Amino acid sequence: TLFRSNRERFLKGEGLQLMNLMLREKKLSRSSALKVLDHAMIGPEGTDNCHKFVDILGLRTIFPLFMKSPKKIRKMGTSEKEHEEHICSILASLLRNLKGQQRTRLLNKFTENDSEKVDRLMEVYFKYLDAMQAADKKIEGEKHDMVKRGEILNDDTEDEFYLRRLDAGLFVLQLICNIMAEISNAGIPQIRQRVHQILSMRGSSIKIVRHILKDYAENIGDGKSQEFRESEQKRILELLENF
Repeated sequence: TLFRSNRERFLKGEGLQLMNLMLREKKLSRSSALKVLDHAMIGPEGTDNCHKFVDILGLRTIFPLFMKSPKKIRKMGTSEKEHEEHICSILASLLRNLKGQQRTRLLNKFTENDSEKVDRLMEVYFKYLDAMQAADKKIEGEKHDMVKRGEILNDDTEDEFYLRRLDAGLFVLQLICNIMAEISNAGIPQIRQRVHQILSMRGSSIKIVRHILKDYAENIGDGKSQEFRESEQKRILELLENF
């Protein structure tokens, strides 16, 4: 992770502009630029970088990459999941950190072109939800077999299962649900209605999204400070109340 002093250097130097340019070039450096941007924007200390990113018109660069994962992604040594994870993490950080006019600019993106970005968000949500549910089913089956054989399910086994869930896309799914809750709570009826409409059209419910976010709030990384954990948990619980 970028230390605070390094983030400031990144902001004062032309770090963001450079990453933004690298994203516009369809070159190998794109996935590295995404990774760097993601880390530069995470958490409260990424706030300045988030505002600056909007000021340098970064939204115009990031949304096309969100709408469509690049075709040649495998040649670049990165997976579609990694790509989508970085994009969703950047969007979640922007929604968490932006204030005022910059936040409005970001939210407006979700309403333009008949809410196509909300549709894309929901498409990615169901993609990862399906993958997660398949992984969970497999894990439950294995647990059942272990118990039948009289094997003990210890912490190590549970950790291994949790890592497999992350591998199947649990973290991306949590990020997507974060974005979904943030945009639904932004006081823009058009967005909220679209999210609810697609969930019910697909025979799904807000309960599942709530459950995923609750689970995320309870398991916020050990690497994070107590203060960050508490403010993040508070933020998520507030989002859930009005979702």
